[in-house]
Amino acid sequence: MALVPFPKKSTSSDPDDDDWEDDDSESGQGKMSFLDHLDELRRRIIISLVAVFVGLGIALFFMGPLFQFIFQPMQALLPAGQTLIYTDPSEAFFLQIKIALMAGLILASPVVASQLWLFIAPGLYANEKKLAIPFVVMSSTLFVAGAAFAHYIVFPIVWRFFVSFTNDFLTFMPRVEPAFSMYLRLVLALGITFQLPTLVLFLARLGVVTPRLMVRHFKFAVLIIVIASAVLSPDGGGVGMLAMGGPVIILYILSIGLAWIFGKKRTKQIEEAS
Repeated sequence: MALVPFPKKSTSSDPDDDDWEDDDSESGQGKMSFLDHLDELRRRIIISLVAVFVGLGIALFFMGPLFQFIFQPMQALLPAGQTLIYTDPSEAFFLQIKIALMAGLILASPVVASQLWLFIAPGLYANEKKLAIPFVVMSSTLFVAGAAFAHYIVFPIVWRFFVSFTNDFLTFMPRVEPAFSMYLRLVLALGITFQLPTLVLFLARLGVVTPRLMVRHFKFAVLIIVIASAVLSPDGGGVGMLAMGGPVIILYILSIGLAWIFGKKRTKQIEEAS
């Protein structure tokens, strides 16, 4: 009876075997553990927070012009001789901190966007990492554009709606804290929702979103936008909802065009899969 030897570890010089071993070692070295991901996330968050606090310090230095920039339009729409008031001793102080924090966030938005990109970039292919600069520039620009749209268009419409109820029997004497809270909510909401084209462009380049998919679910997208606008809008008359929801629907239609122009082509997906 012949003895069959146990298989030994291959010492062949076959290039396929070498490639397999190299790929296995490289994949082992390239993988990050869960703790590594947490450490990377912590580092990105710390850098983003430092950028926000630096922006906050810059904003505090220019508090006078910032305060005038925000509240002068409110004052202009009030009846003659009326001003915003505050009733709590610390209200005006903390109001300036909130203004500086909001301005600091806007100033730090390019750094925050770049840190977000650097966190997700290790999981992307080399050709997908080329989207870094467009992602940072586009997201920062659209956030500022959304904040500007809220300041110059949406908030004056909503504020004028509330002031319009003043008559011979009612005097509108708004507290500065609720007025700024309403302003801040609109600015942040539109700054974030204006990121829709950036998100769609990124997902379309990855092949996750297609123009056909977006067109097919257009009515559901409109329903979600209307509901979100109704929740975020500070008035119950529908004025703020229309002022917020209308531009976002236009941005959704624009995003369909971006997905069609810059999205991953189906033929390219087939070639990569093969």
